[in-house]
Amino acid sequence: MTIEIDNIKAVVFDCDGVLFDTAKANRNYYDTLLSNFGKPKLSDEQFVKVHMFTVREAFQYLFPEMESLEPIFAFAKKMGYHPFIKYMEREPGTRRLLTLLKSHGYIRAIATNRTNTMHDVLIKHGMTSFFEMVVTAADVENAKPAPDELVKIMNELSLLPRQILFIGDSEYDQQAAQNAGTWFAAFKNSSLSADFYAESMDSLVKLMKMK
Repeated sequence: MTIEIDNIKAVVFDCDGVLFDTAKANRNYYDTLLSNFGKPKLSDEQFVKVHMFTVREAFQYLFPEMESLEPIFAFAKKMGYHPFIKYMEREPGTRRLLTLLKSHGYIRAIATNRTNTMHDVLIKHGMTSFFEMVVTAADVENAKPAPDELVKIMNELSLLPRQILFIGDSEYDQQAAQNAGTWFAAFKNSSLSADFYAESMDSLVKLMKMK
């Protein structure tokens, strides 16, 4: 289905895998965590899973044998994510796209399954002023693939589903968009079912008919 660009009012981004290449950061984070509890490093299969999960879901997946996750959360809290933010790489063309979106009157937002790390990420990369709204898994009852994050954005901005373009790179993102009824652009992932396939931020500039 062709996206009705003229009706779009807000462009919403996932964080990991879209705004930032977080592969190195997340691998280092989880490898450090696993090592502390005597487990081997993340396998490629595990990495694909935890990329989509919330932190709690990731811990449950990586430590299924543990009756309580309290020791995991305690160590994770002590370790923090801040040491790993330096490994995150901003997707080329992101600032240009976000600047053009603002100049063309679009609302810019984030819908992410990150929780308390999102704010630090934006501060570290000098991007707090680039978004009018940020919704994390901590802000809603159900994280992606549930539609809650996108629905919260719709409700607070008084928008209809088809007035939102959501850009994501995972099955959870695809399902969240489908469940919410928004337009969906798959970022660097042609295996997803999407209204548009973006291979770069520049391709999104062209999609939105901006120069």
